[in-house]
Amino acid sequence: MKNLFYVMAISASALTFQACSGNKDAKEKADSLNMSKDTTTNVAETGGIAVPEEDSKFATSAAVGGMAEVELGKLALEKSTNAKVKEFATMMVSDHGKANTELMALAGTKNITLPTTVDDDHKKKMDDLSKKTGADFDKAYVDAMVDGHKSTLDLMEKEAKDGMDVDLKAFASKTAPIVKTHLDMIQKIKDGMK
Repeated sequence: MKNLFYVMAISASALTFQACSGNKDAKEKADSLNMSKDTTTNVAETGGIAVPEEDSKFATSAAVGGMAEVELGKLALEKSTNAKVKEFATMMVSDHGKANTELMALAGTKNITLPTTVDDDHKKKMDDLSKKTGADFDKAYVDAMVDGHKSTLDLMEKEAKDGMDVDLKAFASKTAPIVKTHLDMIQKIKDGMK
């Protein structure tokens, strides 16, 4: 009976946070849900979350970034006229797709709610890119990938160094060198376009 009460209380608070977050984007909603979860009790019994707030925010940020890389990669495969950009985009869909799947599984074991769509900033970037064509698209996509991979690398390195949850820390440590490789590749493509 006590366990049922805890589950009902957690569910009610989660629904309250969802209802109150009507105009929040997907990442903000996931962060709000994660903040409403109890971090002090048994996850299996109460539906709590098994990581500190900073680690859950890392997971939501990494998830949004990973989803954006896949979606932007798909867009580049449709719109790009540059073979190197298309090759890079194929790698984004594959590598970030795998990382996203791994992160989703890891988040499930920790009871971390991840966003199911990209946030408003990434939606705007996708909308802006979808209006471009030819060389203009390629340049804008490459610029977005350089900027995105710089911030993703910073995110991964910070979690690898400062994260509290050993599993998320290991995920970040494993993913950071892949992101660094992507950044080096897209920077070379950018340099070749000048």
